[in-house]
Amino acid sequence: MTDSHLSRRTLLRYGAYGAGAAALAGTAASWERLTGADIPGRDDGSLVVATLGSAFDQAAVRSLSEGFRKLHPGIRLRINAVQAVDWSDFFAKILTQIAAGTAPDLVYVATEGVQLFAQRLGVPLDRWVKRDGAELREYFADVHPSLVESMMYEGSLYQLPVEFNAADMYLNKQVLKRAGADFPAADWTRDDFTALLRDMKRSSGSHFTPYFWTNRLWGGVVPWLFANGTNLLAESKAPGGSWLWDTFYPAAQRRGRGGGFRWTTPQATDIRVAEAYDYLASLIQEDLCTRPEGGNGSNLVGVFSTGRVGVTPAGGFWAGGLHLAGMRPSGYDVQYFPRWRTQRHQFGAAGYALLRTSKKQDEAWEFIKYSARRDTLTQLFKGNQTTPARRSMLTGTRYQETGPAHWQVFYDTLDKFPDTGPIPAPPQVAEVEQVLLKHTGTALASPRAVRPALRRMQGDLEKAMERDV
Repeated sequence: MTDSHLSRRTLLRYGAYGAGAAALAGTAASWERLTGADIPGRDDGSLVVATLGSAFDQAAVRSLSEGFRKLHPGIRLRINAVQAVDWSDFFAKILTQIAAGTAPDLVYVATEGVQLFAQRLGVPLDRWVKRDGAELREYFADVHPSLVESMMYEGSLYQLPVEFNAADMYLNKQVLKRAGADFPAADWTRDDFTALLRDMKRSSGSHFTPYFWTNRLWGGVVPWLFANGTNLLAESKAPGGSWLWDTFYPAAQRRGRGGGFRWTTPQATDIRVAEAYDYLASLIQEDLCTRPEGGNGSNLVGVFSTGRVGVTPAGGFWAGGLHLAGMRPSGYDVQYFPRWRTQRHQFGAAGYALLRTSKKQDEAWEFIKYSARRDTLTQLFKGNQTTPARRSMLTGTRYQETGPAHWQVFYDTLDKFPDTGPIPAPPQVAEVEQVLLKHTGTALASPRAVRPALRRMQGDLEKAMERDV
């Protein structure tokens, strides 16, 4: 997979994204005769950028396009908003486009897909970053090294992070007041958290849920695994990366950095993983939180803003969401995730990945640089629908209208907790996530179900990690 053009047969191996694999198999018979690129007018010579449909609104896309055209009038640009229910669905549709001969040049990729794209589809940015180092120095000085490291794979950089969201804790201040509870301290513990949930439960009605969480890779069980000093998969660092760290970051910030994360051996049967599940099971038994099967989050903004939920983990994106729902800044606030054995947090980031199939790689690099500029991100993220990767963009003025009061928490989750890291997302992330969701639901279905479910999870994770993507 070192050539710049992927064979159609090779694409069939990307079966982890079921919908994409089905689409690929369904059209296999006609690939050698006709592809989408053969349709008249389909390829107009534009640089094509694919984004998740819900990532940016139309005004933001228009601003992004117009700004780039002014800077590079000789490069035709087309931004395609791909409608998808989540990142896995989005990646499946991108794979289908590649198989059909209509691959974009750039794809907006979140942590969930960084290593998948890097390993099989992406182009490392190293040579361009080295060439334009003087121009990029200001960017790296403004972006936390943990975000950059999360976009590296086996020593190379594949994306410039433009946004991220860490799993912090949002609290409804109306519910806090009703419970007679103070806003928690920054170093609050898991026991403090449990006591707060009990106070909230005692002071509220039968239709109230103290803690709402979603059963998924980001914001589900994983933050509790991190807090308990463990992870779903064994975590280590790939060698390399000194070419970047030594160039752009001072010694204190590059210490301990490597060439990107490696997630390898499943460890679902580790005692600390079991402890995290036992804890969530105990909250369910006390009726202090949602069951995993009820945590899809589709109506979470509504129930939180109306005081029917007290606490939930979310990132900076929720500031914009709550504001759009009509919640006043004084109605909620945000604090770090509680401390257990550690106070390590998880995050997910995103940026643009350059595909090997692109014939406009130099033009694509210019778009990647443009997308990471401060003025570009300021225009894109006006509504606080995410947390900008650039530290300088997080100011009191930005959060004055939407809140929260403790907006500093968003970036301080990186600055004050240097071990904060990305969710475990190896190239087999789709299967890993499906295994996690399936067995988490089973593990928390009854009091004695945790350890049998984790043993089954371990077996399924081992099978998933052994498969090539």
